[in-house]
Amino acid sequence: MGKAVLKTQEKFYLADPSLTYCMMGFNPKSIASMLENIVYFELRRRGYDVYVGKNETKEIDFVAVRRDERIYVQVCRELPDTSDREIKNLLEIRDHYPKFVVTLDDLAGGNIDGVRIVHLADFLLSSQYYG
Repeated sequence: MGKAVLKTQEKFYLADPSLTYCMMGFNPKSIASMLENIVYFELRRRGYDVYVGKNETKEIDFVAVRRDERIYVQVCRELPDTSDREIKNLLEIRDHYPKFVVTLDDLAGGNIDGVRIVHLADFLLSSQYYG
């Protein structure tokens, strides 16, 4: 019963991730969650309402909505060579809003079936998000 009460579909983001390091120390495995944290706060700074998306059993990291705009964003440290999970989740969404995979992978880039692959720096420096 206790576990059911604690279950949530929400994610929580820290304004200052250094609090996590202070309490728990640095863990290289946490880089992906740090990237999500950065993207979340950038979307909020730009005025988007940000939600976690669910597509059946698959999760979309961010569904960002501002007025009549909507974008979908997956975040990953590197695009895995053996998996298209990040892109496939976005391709299953059947609308025409912009879809992005944001990564630290320097070699990743371009457009795969309408999903834009962008480096984190380019995503943060972009003046607007478009398809």
